[in-house]
Amino acid sequence: MTIRRIVPFGTPVLHARTRPVERFDDELRLLVADMYETMDDAPGAGLAANQVGVDLRVFVYDCGPDARGCLVNPVLERLDGGLQDGGEGCLSAPGLGYPTPRALNVRCSGFDEHGVARVVTASGYLARCFQHEVDHLDGVVYVQRLGGKARRRAERDVVGSAWYQRSTVDF
Repeated sequence: MTIRRIVPFGTPVLHARTRPVERFDDELRLLVADMYETMDDAPGAGLAANQVGVDLRVFVYDCGPDARGCLVNPVLERLDGGLQDGGEGCLSAPGLGYPTPRALNVRCSGFDEHGVARVVTASGYLARCFQHEVDHLDGVVYVQRLGGKARRRAERDVVGSAWYQRSTVDF
């Protein structure tokens, strides 16, 4: 297993919709193992494949006991229950964090790295993580979801950071 480099905000692969996984093979399982190792080393609660430069619909997560796993080709469904408030951060925007409203309850279906179907119903922090990671797979970084003063502050913070990859990506 290898700890991979996490790409920063502004890197093109982070801002494009990822491709569906078509083969559940050793190459995919190695990617997932590397992603777990990278996420654990960071440390983080989740990591999408495009955050390590791979444009595939895969993410791993670790949000506490009995809340660690992998979802391949995930489909996210928001469930009843309203919104949750809370801060959010991102391994591709290190050192930053902003209040980010998210759905309180979600269902995420997809497959594990072996191709076994999975459906996970999540609330609270795990639901926030799933929404954050699926956003990544859709080419959206959470700071792009912010509005008003928080968005303006995030834009200044990102552009002023040492890690920002200047590109044609707009907020």
